[in-house]
Amino acid sequence: MTPPCSPEDSQLIADLYMLSSKSPKLVRSSEYAAPSDPEVTVRSWKMNEFKYYDIPSPFPTLARGLFSLKLSDKNDGVDGTGKAKHRIVVRGYDKFFNIGEVPWTNWKSLEAYTGSPYTLTLKSNGCIIFIAALTPSKLLVTSKHSLGPVKGVTESHSEAGHRWLRRHLADKGKTEEQFASTLWEKNWTAIAELCDDSFEEHVLPYSSDKSGLHLHGFNETTKAFRTLPTTAVDAFADEWGFIKTASIELQTIPEVKAFTDKIGETGKWNDEALEGFVVRTHISVPTHASDRNTTCPPPYPAGSSFFFKVKFDEPYMMYRDWREITKILLNTKGSLQDAKLPRSKLKRPETKVYIKWVKEEISKNRGAFSEYTKGKGIISTREKFLRWLEDDGGKTDLSEIKESAASDKAFGKTIIVPIAIPGCGKTTVAVALAHLFKFGHTQSDDVQAKKPAPIFIKNVVELLKLHDVVIADKNNHLVQHREQLREAVSHMDPPVRLLALNWALDEPPATIQRICGDRVFSRGDNHQSLRADKITKSHEDAIWQFLKGYEELSDNEMDVTIEMNVEETPEQAIRRAVDGCVDILGLERPSEEKISEAAQLAMGYVPRSKKPDDKKKKKKSDDDDATPRYFGLLAEVDLVQSIGEKLREADDVPESGKALWEQLVSDKRVAGRPHVTIVHRNTLPAEYELWERCSALHRTPAPPLFKFNLGHLVWNERVMAITVDDLEVDTDALGHTDDGQEGHEFVSKLPEEVRGRMHITVGTRDANVLPIEGKSIVEAWRKNRGDGVESMELEGIHAKGRIKGLQY
Repeated sequence: MTPPCSPEDSQLIADLYMLSSKSPKLVRSSEYAAPSDPEVTVRSWKMNEFKYYDIPSPFPTLARGLFSLKLSDKNDGVDGTGKAKHRIVVRGYDKFFNIGEVPWTNWKSLEAYTGSPYTLTLKSNGCIIFIAALTPSKLLVTSKHSLGPVKGVTESHSEAGHRWLRRHLADKGKTEEQFASTLWEKNWTAIAELCDDSFEEHVLPYSSDKSGLHLHGFNETTKAFRTLPTTAVDAFADEWGFIKTASIELQTIPEVKAFTDKIGETGKWNDEALEGFVVRTHISVPTHASDRNTTCPPPYPAGSSFFFKVKFDEPYMMYRDWREITKILLNTKGSLQDAKLPRSKLKRPETKVYIKWVKEEISKNRGAFSEYTKGKGIISTREKFLRWLEDDGGKTDLSEIKESAASDKAFGKTIIVPIAIPGCGKTTVAVALAHLFKFGHTQSDDVQAKKPAPIFIKNVVELLKLHDVVIADKNNHLVQHREQLREAVSHMDPPVRLLALNWALDEPPATIQRICGDRVFSRGDNHQSLRADKITKSHEDAIWQFLKGYEELSDNEMDVTIEMNVEETPEQAIRRAVDGCVDILGLERPSEEKISEAAQLAMGYVPRSKKPDDKKKKKKSDDDDATPRYFGLLAEVDLVQSIGEKLREADDVPESGKALWEQLVSDKRVAGRPHVTIVHRNTLPAEYELWERCSALHRTPAPPLFKFNLGHLVWNERVMAITVDDLEVDTDALGHTDDGQEGHEFVSKLPEEVRGRMHITVGTRDANVLPIEGKSIVEAWRKNRGDGVESMELEGIHAKGRIKGLQY
């Protein structure tokens, strides 16, 4: 029996060809020679990951992993209309989402539109592998989007999957031909997870008896998403030698929620850590008319197979943090004690103990970590630490950290120390707290002297004579500022407590600059010295200088910390600070009415005095900004985090890419202020019109925010860059009175030549390589003329940014 080549299936592939031709950034495809029959060419289809979220979907299918074969004339490859016929040869699952990730995966919508049973299958921590029949006797084994060997990779994921398939079949006395015959007859695609720590370690460990292909699904190889029940999949796994995927069946959505909530408390199931569950169900028709008005239906007809997932943070995310921290330490030049570790990863006591332990391990035997950054030794290092944590030494260290965090040290008075940059909202919060609790409050910006720091410190100490709590209102963004406060009160008995209001700057720098810059712009002249520059936006450059100099708060600088959030509104920030002060200082919480009153007072605050403008500095600023070197989009993305994560988890990354990336990170040559150059003054006067449009956007009081996709990572031996695709206005960021017309017009008039060169230069090998080489390799790659240029697609990485005139 030949697998059906239904008109619907063939039309789906024809639609993808048409869509790819019309919108190549929306749908792409790649050709591969089938390893089992090199004369046969198979095409892999890949949809823009970002667009899976759109309603309605721009795609004719939601399949994630789709391979097709154009039938030859001799195999009835042309239908009655003269059109080419296509057969789907591999069909992955439809894209599925986490709870709350899209409107149709909230619990209420799931209860309304899905039906029992609900089969929860373990979300394996490996790489997906598809197995299908190319012919009645030949198999096709692929990873999500590719098959066969990959340049620069010793063994690709599809090759490793095929190796394990042969082993499983041999264990049962089966052959590939038999397996191909069965899949051909049924027209099925087998779906498994490749879990093999000897090939590639992820986060969770797999023992030797659990290494191999974990079979978790069979799809009908058709346009429609139809998948077999788990009972049939398990029976097939037993017969053909695959590893079965653990599962449990429940009958209602409330049962699913209760079960997963309980698992989420520990992050373990059957006493083993897990990433989460894939929940397999089907679409049903709502029984209550009200459900249609209050919920969002999934984009499927009734009766369709439907998946969603439930993921857990603990201990999975803690283990991931340990992995990332270890890689940062291994890439640190100089003393490990000087390593800059993200505060967002340091909240758990276990992680603080891990950092101390792993630093000692690296110092004792760095050679034991020689393969760590290549994905080897991650699990054994963690397990060694967990064993140590059960010993007396580990228990003692953990207890000490927990006791230190919970200790009620006897303090006398308290200094509240904001740690921020301009525009975070520190003075707004300080004014509100002083009003609510009658704290002392002194501002550094009120000191008009050539050397204001000593006077400011003196003012803080003097206020401590009159108040139990004093707010030292200054950015305090440098370690020396914090040390000066500590030293000034070091003689006091009982000791003075330092309480930080810490605005941790853990968003991309361009995001922080935009948020804080908009706030400075909104307050206009209502500040002692930093006023809004409504023409050239020079205040944004002042904020950038603070960002560049900002020194992150370390654990031992303050006695206690209230973590603030730069993205919160003033009202939210005030409430967060109030809650923290109530808990730490043992104060009575003010009523909501009083908090609202204090917030209104703080947002209307006017400084007592203002410093005169420095006309020389202002003139220099105006002259500099009037003629920027170029206009670019400041990309709100953390390249080290986002690209590093993709390189670690992507299938089949060439070693040359990994090596260059590790060198860039190690040598600190990854762009700290990534940008997309739109127009450079060296291209004038040819691009004068584009220059003027950029200049107009730069000077707009509320410039439009754009969003775009990071398409491919491209590199050669000298430079690494990222292609920028699908530029459009971020309509979610528009205000109520702004329809984004200026931004839409800018995008619509952007020349294709400019779109083709848009990129972010990630970094260059050394100072002798100019960043402009990033543009050259991107242009060559786009025109398929990139000799020596390699690439990797970046799935699901998006960024935002505004147009700004830049000097560097």
